[in-house]
Amino acid sequence: MSHGLSTAHTIPSSWYTDARFLEREKERIFWHTWQPVGHAAKVASPGSYLAVEIAGEPCAIVRGNDGILRAFSNVCRHRASTILEGNGCAKSLRCPYHGWTYSLDGALLVAPEFEGVENWNRSDVRLPAMRVEEWGPFVFVNVDSQTPALSEVLGDIPNQVAALGCPVSKLHFSYRRDYMIRCNWKVYVDNYLEGYHLPAAHPSLFRELDYNEYRVDTFRYYSSQYAPIRPPRPGRDEARRYAAGDGDDRALYFWIFPNFMLNVYPDNLSSNIILPVGHDRTLTIFEWFTYPKGEETKDISPETVAFSDEIQQEDIRICENVQKGLASRSYDRGRYSVKRENGVHHFHCLMEEFMKGTA
Repeated sequence: MSHGLSTAHTIPSSWYTDARFLEREKERIFWHTWQPVGHAAKVASPGSYLAVEIAGEPCAIVRGNDGILRAFSNVCRHRASTILEGNGCAKSLRCPYHGWTYSLDGALLVAPEFEGVENWNRSDVRLPAMRVEEWGPFVFVNVDSQTPALSEVLGDIPNQVAALGCPVSKLHFSYRRDYMIRCNWKVYVDNYLEGYHLPAAHPSLFRELDYNEYRVDTFRYYSSQYAPIRPPRPGRDEARRYAAGDGDDRALYFWIFPNFMLNVYPDNLSSNIILPVGHDRTLTIFEWFTYPKGEETKDISPETVAFSDEIQQEDIRICENVQKGLASRSYDRGRYSVKRENGVHHFHCLMEEFMKGTA
């Protein structure tokens, strides 16, 4: 695929429709990128833990007695049982299969009835470590120890979010909504990364935004979208949801490779996590966080969630239609709108880079 937008073609349809391709994506993308796995509040106190999976790889995030947050393989070194489930608090990590017990820093403490085993030393056994970082309310884990740090991947996003007035370290989790969509995960990401479909697919949202000023800026591992609120037209915009010019019309929209989105507003932040369940099934997790106001915190308004759901239902129909079309014998690749689809092209270039192993 050419890296010049005007001459480029989209990635092949088989990348969306071949179940075997998803297995390669796990190996080359999801196990080499920073994945959001949960809320920092769940692992804030010593001994607290969170068991998750990263594209099928079991992982345990544990807060040590020294206050350090660590991540390990959640697989016992004996016979491969998973050790922890869900979220909780423990003084040690005990495997439910044969009682092998590990410290909060991953070292093996107890291996019952293991005397007489040759060429084996308990002190040499520990749970393999994974990288873990916190930013705001989010915990990120990276299976690969050699990839760039989270701060390098996020680039200038933290500074821009802070400049908008979003207190990432004090956000209040308010609400979560999950959607299971019959499409490949990349179909959903493609759709998020362009405003080209707004006039045809999102009439309510299109009324709110200044489409002529809509743009996508791309960076090494992320892209940002500029979508200003359109000034109202006298006598024609009585039903507008947003009011431009009232001081609250700024917003920031970020996509971080490969599957994490942040939507930052003056009074709330929402995140989207896009998880492949199968080559043609995607779990999309929407979460809303509000800002503290003095001593109180308010939950996200039902109207905000309802408007988001309206847009989401429109996107679901689009994405499921696209997945059907990608399976057609008559289609393999398309072309990009130079004016509107540079964000999609940027994503596809990163996909190609990681799948070739050159990242």
